[in-house]
Amino acid sequence: MVTQNKRLYFIDAMRAWAILMMLQGHFIDGLLDPVFKDATNTAYTTWRYFRGITAPVFFTVSGFIFTYLLLRAPRQGRENPRIRKGLKRGVQLILIGYLLRTNLFGILQGTLYPSFFLVDVLHCIGISLLVVIGFYWVASRWNVRLLAPLLLISGLALFLFEPLYKTWDYSWMPEALANYFTRANGSVFTLIPWVGYTLLGGFLSMAFRKYRQDRYLYLKSIAFCLIAGTLLIRYASPFFHWAWEHTGIALFNKIVSNNYLFMRLGDVFLVFAVFMLLRGLMKSEVFLRIGQNTLSIYVIHFIILYGSFTGLGLYQFFHHTLTPAVAIPGALAFMGLCTWAALWYDRNESRIKTKVAGAWAHSKALLSDVGQRLFRAGKTRLSQLSQYFNWGPGR
Repeated sequence: MVTQNKRLYFIDAMRAWAILMMLQGHFIDGLLDPVFKDATNTAYTTWRYFRGITAPVFFTVSGFIFTYLLLRAPRQGRENPRIRKGLKRGVQLILIGYLLRTNLFGILQGTLYPSFFLVDVLHCIGISLLVVIGFYWVASRWNVRLLAPLLLISGLALFLFEPLYKTWDYSWMPEALANYFTRANGSVFTLIPWVGYTLLGGFLSMAFRKYRQDRYLYLKSIAFCLIAGTLLIRYASPFFHWAWEHTGIALFNKIVSNNYLFMRLGDVFLVFAVFMLLRGLMKSEVFLRIGQNTLSIYVIHFIILYGSFTGLGLYQFFHHTLTPAVAIPGALAFMGLCTWAALWYDRNESRIKTKVAGAWAHSKALLSDVGQRLFRAGKTRLSQLSQYFNWGPGR
């Protein structure tokens, strides 16, 4: 029997795998010389395919674990304490996303560079969590079970109608807002369709929880993921082509011409199957700690690679200049460095926060003392000038 409180180690391992894949993907894609990005090279095409799986897995797992915790809370409905935590987390991710794109030198000149307003993975996941909470809030008014169809239908709709809304013109919006919907200005991710993976991850979480007491839960889940993944990868495009031929609906034909969303969803199902199958090997504390510190790892990697705050990062110095002989070991070292730094921070977080708080309090006291001294000195000097020029009442 699978108990309610049993930890889902395979989810921690998936989160760890996804963040490490993201690190090496960003490193190699940004620093490897384009001359080595040969589409006929088997090693490169294999790497590129697996890199393409990373973001869908990351978004789906984020939705899965967030919804799982939301539904595991002791109080359900609008009194659920996870609502407040989720709102705080979602806003926090959005703010961190903007903070990482801040250039201090530009701010000192009174300028916010256009890159500050670009949308990245943290913005999208933050808003995705807020959307899940919104659906949960609406569903809880009648029955929390309504959350499952809301998540499923919304996620599939975002995938189905992607050929339509990706052609819409968002130029009428302020650029900072338009960046959430179009990549035309340089955004890496957009809300649509990527929120769809988070919503579908939430739906999978609800299905998983519904049958959590089934002694064959993992066996059935692995079988379902293998079948669903295979069908989506191999037969989604033929199905939409058949639907177009028999209905004449042009949307189905447009899906066939670029059916990456459903195929990547199939990849996500296969990744779920693999990690559930190997879950017995994934109870190591290393997987657990990496999976719990994905945000810290992401922040550290962004600062080192892209030069948050200063503009001085590896990307600025080695952009598209490295050979595979340097890029591959460099990526491994980069993954190790970011992970070590994040885990070190996790171990010493309370001590670091105490020291920072103490330093901040000391600085405020020092500034206050200096301010008082300056005020008293200024007051004394003003009094001396007043006496010198015979200033006073009635003069």
